[in-house]
Amino acid sequence: MSNAVTVLEAMSKAGKPMRTGEIAEASGLEKKDVEKAMKELKADAKIVSPKRCFWEPAK
Repeated sequence: MSNAVTVLEAMSKAGKPMRTGEIAEASGLEKKDVEKAMKELKADAKIVSPKRCFWEPAK
């Protein structure tokens, strides 16, 4: 499973907007790996930021 999929699953399970550090903790990945995966997810419009520094899966 790719890091992007792991990050997206962690965000979906949380059910609320999360900060990068929280996503890293929930997914078990290093923060730098989460940031890299989030960059991919943002480019594909799979995640959105409802408020500054918080992220959630796109609806």
